[in-house]
Amino acid sequence: MHPRYKRMLKGLEKQEKSRRKGRRLEPWFLYLLRCADGSLYTGITNDLDRRVRMHQEGNAAKYTRTRRPVALVYSEKVRGRSAALIRECRIKSFPKKKKESLAGNVQTS
Repeated sequence: MHPRYKRMLKGLEKQEKSRRKGRRLEPWFLYLLRCADGSLYTGITNDLDRRVRMHQEGNAAKYTRTRRPVALVYSEKVRGRSAALIRECRIKSFPKKKKESLAGNVQTS
């Protein structure tokens, strides 16, 4: 991972820790989609059903638009947008084998 992104993640983690105290954060979701070509797509959203539907319709990410149909293979509920971004960056930096093992454990929150 590029050093600039590592610094950004550390800053987000500090912000997230300071915000947690006494504040109710909206739930966000981190998700993995299996594309028609077998590749995995990682994303975040605050409305999982709507976002997956958008991917299926070709109205979400440019990456999944040409790789439809997609299937939700993993999701987890995360507390707040910052935490979701942090988790997304971590998962995107995983090697393919580790992402595949995550996708193999089908779990929806």
